[in-house]
Amino acid sequence: MNREETARSGHFPADRRWIFPLVIAGLVAGAILTSSFLKEADYSLLCSVANIRPSSQAAVAENSATPVQLEAIVHYATSRIVPQQNFGEISVTLDVLKKRSPCNFLVFGLGYDSLMWTSLNPNGNTVFLEEDPKWVQTVLRDAPNLHAHPVKYRTQLMEADRLLSHYRSEPSCFPSKAYLRGNEKCKLALTGFPDEFYDTEWDLIMIDAPRGYFPEAPGRMAAIFSAAVMARNRKGPGVTHVFLHDVDRKIEKTFAEEFLCRKFLVKTVGRLWHFEIPSAADMSSHDGAQFC
Repeated sequence: MNREETARSGHFPADRRWIFPLVIAGLVAGAILTSSFLKEADYSLLCSVANIRPSSQAAVAENSATPVQLEAIVHYATSRIVPQQNFGEISVTLDVLKKRSPCNFLVFGLGYDSLMWTSLNPNGNTVFLEEDPKWVQTVLRDAPNLHAHPVKYRTQLMEADRLLSHYRSEPSCFPSKAYLRGNEKCKLALTGFPDEFYDTEWDLIMIDAPRGYFPEAPGRMAAIFSAAVMARNRKGPGVTHVFLHDVDRKIEKTFAEEFLCRKFLVKTVGRLWHFEIPSAADMSSHDGAQFC
């Protein structure tokens, strides 16, 4: 059953139909309030130092919720459809967004949680990559403020073992030489994506797609590899936060341990792993043929 059919049929546990969307709406509202309080405190500190106060109109405008945040609160408070991740898993990313937002946030997958992720990164750049162009049209029809791109993958889940062997023998896949745009030799490199994907330095990357539950599905092998490459090629300060969902599945776990590395794993909650990956310039050694 695909996402559209699931939504129409309403096949969700009865005890979660209303409770979880309300929790998500509260989470978004709480994030807005927290942000407002922090900004208010910052203003008070700055004003005491400079002995000036902003006008009440400017302060209200600065602390106001964005339109997409208000849309998210109403959406989740009135919807029976729940996000793919549970509250604990969502909270892992929220904790990072509280510190890094506004930031560049890349999400593999467009789903029932997309409006939430955008609202939790107010004034930031949250971009979604989705393999199903019809699903992109369906979601954007109801949430036109979302920033999404339809993309095509060149891998299949049944190729996972061969792709691992290929990477270990193809120099253009090696961590010291790997790149993405135009790297046709490395089959794990995501090529042919929108320019924004390559030209943006992503602070957070969420991997919750593409589909990876039947042999012909694209699988998440290339998304995991490419996230590792982008993180290692980071030029700006700080680490890249990578969140991988569905680590209970063999392929996700295997490729995470191969490319995202256990030594960079900082938190596990439910089926979500959170990695903090430094740039290659900040690593003691990065010239080998393997990532980890």
